Amino acid sequence: MHDKLTWLASQIKPQRDTLSKHSLYTRIRSEEQLRTFLEHHIYAVWDFMSLLKALQQQLTCTSSPWTPTPNPGTRRFINEIVLGEESDELPDGTFTSHFELYLKAMNEAGADSALINQFIDAIIQTQSYEQATALVKLPKAVQPFVDFSFEVIATGKAHIIAAVFAFGREDVIPDMFTQLLSDLKQAFPQKYKTLVYYFDRHIELDGDEHGPMSLRMIAELCGEDKQKWLDVAHYAKLALTHRIQLWDRVLHTIEVPVNV
Repeated sequence: MHDKLTWLASQIKPQRDTLSKHSLYTRIRSEEQLRTFLEHHIYAVWDFMSLLKALQQQLTCTSSPWTPTPNPGTRRFINEIVLGEESDELPDGTFTSHFELYLKAMNEAGADSALINQFIDAIIQTQSYEQATALVKLPKAVQPFVDFSFEVIATGKAHIIAAVFAFGREDVIPDMFTQLLSDLKQAFPQKYKTLVYYFDRHIELDGDEHGPMSLRMIAELCGEDKQKWLDVAHYAKLALTHRIQLWDRVLHTIEVPVNV
């Protein structure tokens, strides 16, 4: 399995390197630019949970009567991620999802959370991503990125969803957030404590625990199936490319704001 993961890493290295060196991380120089970034990035925080829940449905039993599913190691990993992402323990002993934590960080920073809250209300009302986006128009920079996530979920194939989850999210988040966090602390010392905590928490969890575990999940799901490994490589590249393109569009929005 190790050889296959090494092969996979070599396949996605160009996209991963491009993402880790993206200029967005060093171009957020003002508080207004930071707020614009937060107002876009929140959708990636939200659709991460949708990918995670799709994996939970695929890889664990979420119905009653209960039956055991294959791959208990993967089952454990997914349930651990759900626990941390949906109900993480904060330093003060309370619990929250990382999405709600990010919303709190947005509000502290003075970012506008009205649109994402309207979107969540539409999701609750319709129970459908497509219907919700028909009711609430997402930012142009964000829409293609989130659309891709739901196209992946619609495949219903665990190894494909896991590829996007692992290589488009868990495996690259420490690289992305470490640079962003460093610049954030330097530009705005002693400010945005909730946002700094959010980034620190993800660097800790994804770098030390979730990233390595997500690679083991890929290995378990693909086994010796050559086609599955090829699928994973293909979708991992797509996921990284979509993240790069998202950052390109967000950077353009930050530097050339559109007056509506």
